[in-house]
Amino acid sequence: MNENPLDLLPELLVLAGAVIGLLAGLFLRRERQRLVAWICAAALVAALGATAIAAVRPDMTAFESYSLDLLTHVARATVIVATLLLIVLAAGWARGSSREAEVYVLIMLASLGTILLAGADDLLVLVAAYLLASIPAYGLAGFAKDAAGTEAALKYYLMGAFLGVLMLAGVTLLYGLSGATAYEELGERLTVAPGGAVGLGIVLLLAGVLFKAGGAPAQFWVPDVTEGASRPVAAFVTTIPKVGAFVALLRLATEVFDGTDSGWRLLIAVIAAATMTLGNLAAFYQDNVRRLLAYSTISQAGYLLMPIAVAGRSELAEPALLFYVAAYALTNIGAFAVVLAVGEDLVTDYAGLARRAPGLLLALVVCLLGLVGTPPAAVFVGKVLVFTAAWDGGYAWLAVVAVVNTVASVFYYLRWIRPAFRHVETDAALAEGGARWIAYAAALASLLLGVGAGAVLTAGFTVS
Repeated sequence: MNENPLDLLPELLVLAGAVIGLLAGLFLRRERQRLVAWICAAALVAALGATAIAAVRPDMTAFESYSLDLLTHVARATVIVATLLLIVLAAGWARGSSREAEVYVLIMLASLGTILLAGADDLLVLVAAYLLASIPAYGLAGFAKDAAGTEAALKYYLMGAFLGVLMLAGVTLLYGLSGATAYEELGERLTVAPGGAVGLGIVLLLAGVLFKAGGAPAQFWVPDVTEGASRPVAAFVTTIPKVGAFVALLRLATEVFDGTDSGWRLLIAVIAAATMTLGNLAAFYQDNVRRLLAYSTISQAGYLLMPIAVAGRSELAEPALLFYVAAYALTNIGAFAVVLAVGEDLVTDYAGLARRAPGLLLALVVCLLGLVGTPPAAVFVGKVLVFTAAWDGGYAWLAVVAVVNTVASVFYYLRWIRPAFRHVETDAALAEGGARWIAYAAALASLLLGVGAGAVLTAGFTVS
């Protein structure tokens, strides 16, 4: 066992940013609370540097309950970069609020919980991380204290609390069957436990993690929270929690579920197919772009569940998931940045965007077609890896379902893009702030990441 707290330096830096930001916010005047955003941003940059240093060290387990391996390092980096972008997005929205500092602190704490969710190697740490990732997000959803935000926060909290209780019941059952909470011991002991009881424990455990991931049947909160909460918060809840949730699922699948005979692979595959299909069908006729992106994020959860189903059977499962979740995070934040910059929620309100802001339209096209999986965007490479992993792992039917859903999703993304090219006379002003620069940066990063990864895959295929 390694008990060196410095092994958790990235997490400690994120926590320090939140704590120092909270204390600073208590003494700063309203017009100077922007300083808290700079404190949090500095902590995130330092945490990213600490992550880069930690990534070159050998894999280990800290305190017998927290894994320091490739999964954790990628999750750390993805969450930290995404949080840094969201701090910039939130800064324009929160400016002038008497509680501006609290916005940044809540984002930092929820992001910390997400990182811990990804690195958890013990069921007790998983539960604690789930709570830390969830409770600040509930506060963010209702932060504006308007009717829509309050309703969104209430739905978010009730769904999270209910599914969290189910997850706790699953943890209790699995502990009762095995007498252990550490993943390694748990995986070994569950192999000789009754299959039916193990299967029930797994289903209950999945309830909470699928809530964070936005997967069926725990996806009902996503569109309501995305529409009711503020736009930066909507970008947050549809992006960052997914990183920790899917990495946690992959770790559970490889370390705990893999040796059990409980039919969990088929269950995950069916959930993946249902999630992507329901998300796409619900998105077809959405006129509100935030609800459209919400259902889009549900469908993306379905694709991200595919490598979970074949974890341990396909060597591509882990790299496919890690690359896809990072590419999705960038692309989804870019799409929400455009929504924030335009300041409108209806598809028809984007009419004439090509004339008003051609750069923003280009960023929107890159992000939306990236979510479809159009080359050379990064999500395209992620989808190729995910589909290949599913096929290689013996779930060809799931890969076919995913391809059909990908083709179908083109329809509703184009419904958003098409009005932007319509020639209309409008004097609607675009929102000021860093949102448009985040949109440009996310779109460019998606393209560069996609081109780079595509070149690496092509070179590897040529050599082999």
